[in-house]
Amino acid sequence: MKIYTKTGDQGITSLLGGVRVPKSDLRIDAYGTIDELNSYLGLLRDQEVNKKRADFLKEIQDRLFTIGADLATVPGKDKVKKPDLHKEDVEHLEQEMDIMDAQLPMLTAFILPGGHQSVSFCHLARTVCRRSERIVVELASLEPVSDLVIQYLNRLSDYLFVLGRKMAQELEVEEVTWKPRL
Repeated sequence: MKIYTKTGDQGITSLLGGVRVPKSDLRIDAYGTIDELNSYLGLLRDQEVNKKRADFLKEIQDRLFTIGADLATVPGKDKVKKPDLHKEDVEHLEQEMDIMDAQLPMLTAFILPGGHQSVSFCHLARTVCRRSERIVVELASLEPVSDLVIQYLNRLSDYLFVLGRKMAQELEVEEVTWKPRL
C-alpha cells in the first residue's frame, strides 16, 4: 500500500463516513491540531525525566488518536467503526494530577514557562492542547462534538501544567514565577 493516494492534491480530503471536505475545514483543523498535540506528547514521552511516566503518556497518545478518529468522522455516521472515549479516561487524568499535585509546593503565583528544555516541551504541549480545545469548542458551536472530547482536552491541559511543575521538581530546577511590573 502506498502512503500517497493523490486524492488530496486539489485541497480536498475525506472524513470517516465518506464525505469530502476542503482541507481548510474546521473539522480538519481540529483533528490536525490533535495530531500536532500528539507529536508533542511523543516528545514529552521521550524525555528522560518522564521515563517512569512513559506508559501513561503513551496511553494519553492513544486517547488522542481516539479523539482524532472521533473528530474525523462525519457527524451522524454512527455505523463508522471507531474507538471511543470514556469518562474514566478523564478521571484517570484527574487521579494522576492529584498524585503529582500532592507532592508539589502550593502554587502562589503564575509560573513562566521554561527553566529546563524538558519543562519547556511540556509547556509547548500544554499550549497546543489549549489551542486544540479552542478549535474543538468552535467546531462544537457549528456541528455535533462529543462533550467528553472537550472535557478530556480541558483536563489534559491541566494535567500538562501539573506535569510541567512535577518535571521541574524532579529536574531540580526552580520555577520562575511571574512578577508583574506595576
